[in-house]
Amino acid sequence: MQKTTILKPGEFERNWYIVDAGGKTLGRLAARIASVLRGKYKPGYAPHMDVGDFVVVVNASKVFVSGKKKEDKMYWRYTGYHGGLHLTNLKHAMEKDPTFPLRNAVKGMLPHNRLGRRLLKKLKIYPEAAHPHAAQKPEPLEL
Repeated sequence: MQKTTILKPGEFERNWYIVDAGGKTLGRLAARIASVLRGKYKPGYAPHMDVGDFVVVVNASKVFVSGKKKEDKMYWRYTGYHGGLHLTNLKHAMEKDPTFPLRNAVKGMLPHNRLGRRLLKKLKIYPEAAHPHAAQKPEPLEL
């Protein structure tokens, strides 16, 4: 009988990937990025460990959403006070911060605990094509 081995921190390699979000669908792109951040495609994947890779996303301001989602999709936050509900649609959220919708979508697909917050730090999103991670030699990620 063969034993199951669990990798220890430092026994796995972290790669850097780059994704061009221009023209890609928001949800499908976010799902693929979340999978790479978690490391689900690796043979040593463990749900309780951070074995994933770094992801650099460029051209996040050119991400695609279908239908009338730019006007109809609402992001809300609540201050905790009566009448403190703040609503904003996708169009206004993209004008204020072009990286917010993609970061928010990926965050929703990661675990909602300490591990998820640690995984989200490995996601680097830039609204245009320029990024400061050329020294890490990121490989293009196929979607």
